Amino acid sequence: MSKRAVLLVNLGSPDSTSVPDVRRYLNEFLGDERVIDKPRSKLLRTILVNGIITPFRSPKSSKAYQEIWTAEGSPLVVTSQKVREKLANELGAEAPVYLAMRYGNPSIASVLAKIVADGVTDILLFPQYPHYAMSSWETVVVKVQEEAARLAKPLNVETVQPFFEDADYIEALYQVSAPYLSLPHDMLLVSYHSIPERHLREADSSRAHCTVMKDCCSTCSPIHGTCYKAQVLKTTQAFVKRAGISADKHTVSFQSRLAGEPWLTPYTDYELERLPKEGKKRLLVMTPAFVADCLETLEEIAGEGKEEFLHAGGDWFQHIPCLNDQPPYIDFLAGRVRAWLGGRKPVEIQAGQRAQTLAAAE
Repeated sequence: MSKRAVLLVNLGSPDSTSVPDVRRYLNEFLGDERVIDKPRSKLLRTILVNGIITPFRSPKSSKAYQEIWTAEGSPLVVTSQKVREKLANELGAEAPVYLAMRYGNPSIASVLAKIVADGVTDILLFPQYPHYAMSSWETVVVKVQEEAARLAKPLNVETVQPFFEDADYIEALYQVSAPYLSLPHDMLLVSYHSIPERHLREADSSRAHCTVMKDCCSTCSPIHGTCYKAQVLKTTQAFVKRAGISADKHTVSFQSRLAGEPWLTPYTDYELERLPKEGKKRLLVMTPAFVADCLETLEEIAGEGKEEFLHAGGDWFQHIPCLNDQPPYIDFLAGRVRAWLGGRKPVEIQAGQRAQTLAAAE
């Protein structure tokens, strides 16, 4: 008889704010070929990441983590643990809930080993990413499949697809944001994590749509199933429609980029400087690409972003917290899990699709 369970997977954090722990974490994170995918050679990427990027970035990242670290530990991990606990309490005897991190601890390999030891035969993998990107959703799915294949006992894995415009997800976003939207403000800035523009083209198996066709994101296409930009724009459109926010009261931007090639624009830091100059002095910022507050939301947006906006002439700045462990998000997760338990099959984007497309092209 099969025994079913749920596996939540989020990004992860260093074990502590010490430079060695941060460097170890960054080596694993940035060493992922779906995060930094150039140069193609694994050896050259390793030299680039371990020998050049992380030695210089680790001390700076350590200080950034110190700004947001709590007595309980990493905000991302602590919040994710609370989500797991609350979802488990909501589901009760229906299904146990496990939590793993793509990088750092608890690792996917260790949690899968525990899942099998507990007698589980079928899991619903629930990546904690609303949108598809090879550096977020896809790398989680591929890693879980790789580690599951190494287990001594077979484990059936079904995966929740990106939920960027799921009506219940949009409603959860609205419910959590509503108290902040009621505050007087001139503009809502919807900031998403950026990715290289090149990744959009590589995820386009047709090679004829993303960044090639005019208005590619607004032109309906099956390619949008693996197009991060099209998906974040659909999230924004669905959210502002639900919230009743007019076109002149919101704008979209992209944060957290690396130097060396074009990333999605407009850049959030540029928008934080531009908006006060155009009379947008009271600013709300929300970050829907993240379901739990983390370094990119707490330090980069609520901390540095606020300073940049006020320094540029803004009067008031408020970051809207992520969904975190709020009841609307727990309800959304429970609804998706119960649909699976009731026999509905999650529609799964083929993991590794980008890699297969690249191999075919080469």
